[in-house]
Amino acid sequence: MPNFIIAYCGPAATPDDFWTRWNFDPLLLAVLAALALLVARGDSSNPRAGWAAIALMLVVFVSPLCALSSALFSARVLHHVLLISAVAPLLAQAFPWRRVDPFPLPLLVAAHALILWTWHTPGAYTWGLASVPAYWLMQVTLLGSAWLMWCSILAPLRQVGPALIALAVTIGQMGLLGAIIVFARSPLYEVHIDSTVAWGLDPFTDQQLAGLLMWVPAMLPYLAVGLWTAWSSLRAREPFL
Repeated sequence: MPNFIIAYCGPAATPDDFWTRWNFDPLLLAVLAALALLVARGDSSNPRAGWAAIALMLVVFVSPLCALSSALFSARVLHHVLLISAVAPLLAQAFPWRRVDPFPLPLLVAAHALILWTWHTPGAYTWGLASVPAYWLMQVTLLGSAWLMWCSILAPLRQVGPALIALAVTIGQMGLLGAIIVFARSPLYEVHIDSTVAWGLDPFTDQQLAGLLMWVPAMLPYLAVGLWTAWSSLRAREPFL
C-alpha cells in the first residue's frame, strides 16, 4: 500500500514534529476571521455558540490535528466527527435558518446520511483527499449537510417526535458505518504506513479505532440533544400545581 498524503494538510505529522505543524492558510484564516466578525457584530442568534464553533474549527483546521490526519485514519475520522457532530450544531444555533423548515427534515436526514456514507466509501474517500479542491468539497458538503439538518432539528417550532426520529436515524446510520469499519477484515483505506507505525499503530488497528470513534463518541451529541428535547417536552406538559 503506497504512502498517502492529504493534499491540503500536507505530509503526515510525526511524534517529533506534531506540535510544530499548525496550519496558517491565509484563505482559511480569512474565512474564520469573517465568521468571527459576524459574531462580534451581533449578527449571530447565539454568540456563545458562534464562538464555540469558531474555536472548534480552529482545532479541526488550524491545529496540528490537520497534519495528524495525514498520518492516521482515526485522526481523519475524529476530524469529521467534530465537524458534523459538534461544529455543525453549534453553527445551527449561532446561524439558524431565518424561515421555518425550508426543506423537509426527512430529506435533510437522508441527504446528510448519503453524503456521509459516500465520502467514506474507499474510492470517494481517497479522491476527496487527493487534491485541495476535492478536500474542500468533502469538508463543505459534510459540514453543510450537517448544518442544514441540525438547523431543522433545533428549529424552535420543530415538533418533538420528528426531531427525535431524525436524531435516532442519524445515530443508527453513523453507528452502522462505524461498525462496518470496525469489523472489516482488512484495511479499507489508504494510509501513510510509516507514519501510522510511528504513532504505535498498524493500519488495521488504526482503522478499528476510527470505526469506534464513528460508532460511540460521535453519537453522544445526538443522544444528549435527544434526551434534552424529550425532557423539555415532558416538563412543558406537566400541569402547574
